Amino acid sequence: MPAPGSFVTDSLKQGNRVVTFGIAAIVLILFAAALVLFLNLPDANAFNARVEQIFIENDDLRSGAEIKLLEILAGSGTAFSEVLASYRMVIFVLLVFSSALLVAALVFLVMIIVLNKKIGAIQRSGIQVSSLMISREARAVYINDLEFSLTEAAIETLSVLAEARLDDEVMTGAQIEAVISGRSELDCEEAAGATRVKRLRDALGNQLVSELLVKTIARRGYMLAVGKETIRMI
Repeated sequence: MPAPGSFVTDSLKQGNRVVTFGIAAIVLILFAAALVLFLNLPDANAFNARVEQIFIENDDLRSGAEIKLLEILAGSGTAFSEVLASYRMVIFVLLVFSSALLVAALVFLVMIIVLNKKIGAIQRSGIQVSSLMISREARAVYINDLEFSLTEAAIETLSVLAEARLDDEVMTGAQIEAVISGRSELDCEEAAGATRVKRLRDALGNQLVSELLVKTIARRGYMLAVGKETIRMI
């Protein structure tokens, strides 16, 4: 089984490739769309050229009203070309904005995929704990470089699970309650031990740490998902 670190590294590399290809594809598609759009827009000077052609082809238009009409047409052509130029700018801005949105969406999507793979790798391998030190006196547990302050009941529950892990045992809720309370296992309920485990997880605070450190084994009970050599009790 590959190490979680290498798995996450491969996932990040794959995610980077997806982002690179995705951005390149988006840019190419939008560039092609913009090119087709701009090529199919009418020429801004087409109207003015047509008015000019009318002037040339109709030399007999010499009355004041006819010349005024042609001047109005020429002015309309100029206004049309200015409006069309502004439309081109608006279209360009919209294309840039849509490109930014698509790139951002792609980046966020890849980030979510990579994070899901990373969490999946952690869930499959468990927390990589190099040291687990339990201090009854200080009512604290030290996981790697992290310190968690616990209640007296939570430290007792964790100590019982640690001792069971040293013996490669999985403890049921009734067994946990029996060891802590000093009563017979037959007189203890499974729910009481399960409640202690839940309170321990709540005391640890971080959901990812608590759920993966104290694992639930289906139809068997609870155990610490750490190596025996990492556990120290003081």
